[in-house]
Order: sequence, then C-alpha cells, then structure tokens
Amino acid sequence: MKIMIIQGPNLNMLGVRDPRIYGPVKLETIHENIQTQAQQMGVEVSFFQSNFEGEIVDKIQECFGQFDGIIINPAAYSHTSIAIRDAIAAVNIPAIEVHISNIHAREKFRQESLTAAVCSGVIAGFGPLGYHLALNGLIQILSELNAVRNARKQAAQEQMQTEAKLEQPQE
Repeated sequence: MKIMIIQGPNLNMLGVRDPRIYGPVKLETIHENIQTQAQQMGVEVSFFQSNFEGEIVDKIQECFGQFDGIIINPAAYSHTSIAIRDAIAAVNIPAIEVHISNIHAREKFRQESLTAAVCSGVIAGFGPLGYHLALNGLIQILSELNAVRNARKQAAQEQMQTEAKLEQPQE
C-alpha cells in the first residue's frame, strides 16, 4: 500500500507559526512519526509540501496510478481552492483531509472547506495526532475497497466457470 501525504501552505512553518493554535511540533517531526507508524503497519508513505497551489495540483495528479491513497492538509487552500478540489476528484483516489486545528472553532472564513466534499473523510482539531488517525482510517478504507474488489473478482470467476459448464455439450 502506497500513500502520499501532501502538506499545503505555511505548514513548513509549524513549530514557529502561532504555536498556541498549531502547537510546537515541527513538520519534520510529524513526518518522522508518521514514517515510523507506516513502517510498523507495512505501508509505504511519501511526503510533499508546497506553498504553491499549482504544485499541489500537480502532485495530486501525479498520484494517479502511483498511489493507493492520499492524506492531504490543504491548509488555507481548503477554503479557497477549486483547483485542488477538482484535482482530488479527478484522480479518484481515496483521500483524507487533515487539519491540525479545529477549523470549525476558528474564524468564519476557515469553517468551510471546499476540498472536504471530495475526500473520504476529514479529521480536524487533533493536532499532529490527526495524521496518525488519517493513516489508520485510510488503511481501513483501502482494505475495505480491496476486499470488495477481491469479492467481485471471485464472483466473476465463479460466473465464468458456471457459464463454461453450461456451454459444454451434454452426453
């Protein structure tokens, strides 16, 4: 299982930027902790951070056919970016949106997420723990999707076997 973790604008400033809202933990530490958890779960994770909307769109599109899932913190672009929203929808890969702060308890303009509607779920307000919750949730979603695919494949094989038996001449 391969998961891309995409971090939006200003997340490179974690630990410096308003620690009372975002906490004292740096982005590198969050990534190290996620990497440790992923290794324990047998999951491959990659990380990407950009302050530029177009680069985030490009990275989401690059995930198509390469990654099984996306964890994304679009940060301020959650509230403004139709382009990121459309990219998530276009690749049709399960995605979990993460916010370190509780966006619903903040300024009115931060309370609506344009990107959330095209994600499988949203985790907000748990600080860096939100990424770990997202990883667990995404693994569960991907496991369930794989189980459904396998069941459909098995049913199709059984159907083909039944049809082949019916086509055989009777003696």
